[in-house]
Amino acid sequence: QVQPIDSGGGVVQAGGSLTLACTNTRGSFGNYAVGWFRQAPGKEREFVAAVTRTVTNTYYSASVKGRFTIARDDANNTVWLRMNSLRPEDTAVYSCATKYWSATRNADDYDYWGQGTQVTVSL
Repeated sequence: QVQPIDSGGGVVQAGGSLTLACTNTRGSFGNYAVGWFRQAPGKEREFVAAVTRTVTNTYYSASVKGRFTIARDDANNTVWLRMNSLRPEDTAVYSCATKYWSATRNADDYDYWGQGTQVTVSL
């Protein structure tokens, strides 16, 4: 039902912006919540942001709140993660994932994952 593919990573200078995309190749995300997670070298995977299936609520980690924005575009089967004011500590592999019905901050709750896209923020 869902097969997310994430894209949009790259290299950017500190203070710059990037927009990541998570696209469901099988159509609309429908009743699935979508989350973004990231993993830096030598660190555990951490929650970044999530949007509910109804787009009613969005959730952010404390480290990105106010800088990142998650947006859901069901007409185009895509969830965007707009990242502003990027910092070197944002460097990581970013992956989107889907969870049926409700959003959580726990990666173990998510069932379908994109392949990951590298974001590198240089000084």
